[in-house]
Amino acid sequence: MKCLSINSLGRLASNRTWTCSNCRTQLLVAQVKTSQRSLARQYSTGSSGYSRRPPKPPRKRVTVLTATATAATGAGVLAFTDEIKHGYDATERAGRVATTLTICINDYRTTLNKRDQTEDPTEQDTILRSCHKRCAERTLKVLEKNGGIFIKLGQHLSAMTYLLPREWTDTFIPLQDKCPVSSFESIEEMFRSDTGEELKDYFSEFSEQPIGAASLAQVHLATVKESGQKVAVKVQHPGLAQWAPLDLALTRFTFTTLKKFFPEYDLEWLSSEMEVSLPQELDFQLEAANAIRTKEYFAQIPEIPLVIPDVIWAKKRILVMANESGHRLDDLEYLDSNHIDRDEVSATLARIFNEMIFGKNAPLHCDPHGGNLAIRKATGRRHPNFEIIIYDHGLYRDIPESLRRSYAKMWLAVIDGDMPAMKRYAHEVAGITDEQFPLFASAITGRDYTVVSSSILKSRSEEEKKTMSHALQEGLLSDLVTMLGQVPRIILLILKTNDLTRSLDENLHTRQGPMRSFMILARYCARTVFREQVEEIRERPGSLLWPGNALRFIAAWMGYLRVELKLEAFELWLSVKRMVGMNTAHYGSAVSL
Repeated sequence: MKCLSINSLGRLASNRTWTCSNCRTQLLVAQVKTSQRSLARQYSTGSSGYSRRPPKPPRKRVTVLTATATAATGAGVLAFTDEIKHGYDATERAGRVATTLTICINDYRTTLNKRDQTEDPTEQDTILRSCHKRCAERTLKVLEKNGGIFIKLGQHLSAMTYLLPREWTDTFIPLQDKCPVSSFESIEEMFRSDTGEELKDYFSEFSEQPIGAASLAQVHLATVKESGQKVAVKVQHPGLAQWAPLDLALTRFTFTTLKKFFPEYDLEWLSSEMEVSLPQELDFQLEAANAIRTKEYFAQIPEIPLVIPDVIWAKKRILVMANESGHRLDDLEYLDSNHIDRDEVSATLARIFNEMIFGKNAPLHCDPHGGNLAIRKATGRRHPNFEIIIYDHGLYRDIPESLRRSYAKMWLAVIDGDMPAMKRYAHEVAGITDEQFPLFASAITGRDYTVVSSSILKSRSEEEKKTMSHALQEGLLSDLVTMLGQVPRIILLILKTNDLTRSLDENLHTRQGPMRSFMILARYCARTVFREQVEEIRERPGSLLWPGNALRFIAAWMGYLRVELKLEAFELWLSVKRMVGMNTAHYGSAVSL
């Protein structure tokens, strides 16, 4: 089997354009016309034979020609039948979206008019929430019916709790587990088409049932025939690429239409981001390159117990990796029965993703939801006694160094409660104005602004969650949507990463709340700022031993050391509290940087 070499994976990115159904139909018609002209030339007589009746062909020849013509006609009918079926399916697919979109827009316009005619605030809230729920349920049915990219969109929306009403995000939660499963026969056919071989030629065993299915792909366990190695084979749903152009166009149409009727809710940036990210996620050779790069990066930090499965080989729609199994991070029974400290798991997650955000030249994983992460008890490792596994590496980004530094300074200001500095660096990071800042601060931290302005180290209470949800209902939602449409796309992906990891952390029900995670964040931010200061000193004339440079270096190092010592002392204090059985989740104001 001629497979892609591992060394060349990092240089690969797909540039092949989509081919629509109409183009394929035109190509097919052109081929048929060409064949007809060829047949006409092949079976016509010469110029001298036009004036006389041609001899009657032998009966055997007539039979052969008749059979050939019948076969050709049948093949043409089948080809056009496939095109007709594709066109019908495409019309039905688009019709579902257009019909549901029309109904939901009309429902919202009617509901908003009804709400404006109602004076009771409680009734107004009930009217709008009911509309949210109705439209979310209608949309859910369309997403499930169309499948593929629409499932992916629904999963993404379900995690956007900082943007969408709870009625929408809660309704879409089932999409996390309701993913399509492609038939084994279709997988066999795709493998044959993409590799030129049969599954049995490469694998001695290949499970017909997948061990997991996602919106874009599914995973089968297998055994490599030559080596006997147990592997996980990730295969793209065969019909996905066929519908990708149409589905992306329908997504863009949906958000563009919503903007026309409700200009204050501009979600076009969502479809724009999908148009950029989806082709990358559908290219498994690029995913393999991302996995290799991430594995090499974290190999230099052995104290972080992260496992990236080895890449065996990759094609555009097929990825073969070493089988690394584990349990879900929110499987609390597994954690407790294996004496795995939840607080340590939370801290490890914080270190992994802060390293991706703030590490120099680090790759950023932009889709860290629960299905892409697993945990297992470590063998031969005492502290920590577990390993975190990351499976899906389809969506990665690189953060520009200047943005990384401003982002670090902004977070140090947030943790320190320095409002002027927070506003200054929020403007550097995302062009945020003073008027937008309270909303941006809540979005980036997932906390109510009153908490951000005092101390974000306290755990989120149910009252705070209700306050934030109610604020969205009262009109802040349109302001948030407008603001997010203006910030750089990389900030949106960082927001997504923060929100997903924050959700995972809350599901662990740690004893320390968010405090330790924020302390780890502060440490990475301080290192980033210190690294910038050292680089600036190196760019000055003279060496680091030059008196002026040496003083600047000492001042930078002392500032960094001050933060490090405070964080070390605070973490030690938390550990002592935990050892004596005290809940440390409410000691949020005990440290200031």
